[in-house]
Amino acid sequence: MPERELTRTERADIRALVKSMCANYDHEYGCLPLDCACYMLNKWWTGAYCKYFKNAVLPLNPQLEASLLGIDGRMKSCPVCGILYLPSTSQAYCSDTCRVAGRRKAERERKRKKRRNGG
Repeated sequence: MPERELTRTERADIRALVKSMCANYDHEYGCLPLDCACYMLNKWWTGAYCKYFKNAVLPLNPQLEASLLGIDGRMKSCPVCGILYLPSTSQAYCSDTCRVAGRRKAERERKRKKRRNGG
């Protein structure tokens, strides 16, 4: 996957994960193993990642992990709204709202077909 610039939300998600979940990060000292500022906080491009962040922290946000590492094989597109999401099971929709909308649409089409066939 070629390198690209991170989006604003990806940068914000990375910062939030580092500040809240990274065991190597201290707000006063920065990255404890490197004894300097954490470079993940100021990351602007995909590519090289801190090994600890990539292996232990990033899996906590599967959507961010998929977008950063290019794991598009597991991503699905919601048939109602079209956004990409990482399914937790064999779910067909990204949210309960889309599931309800999809069910209504299918029911509407089923009844329309039934009326056409004279039943």
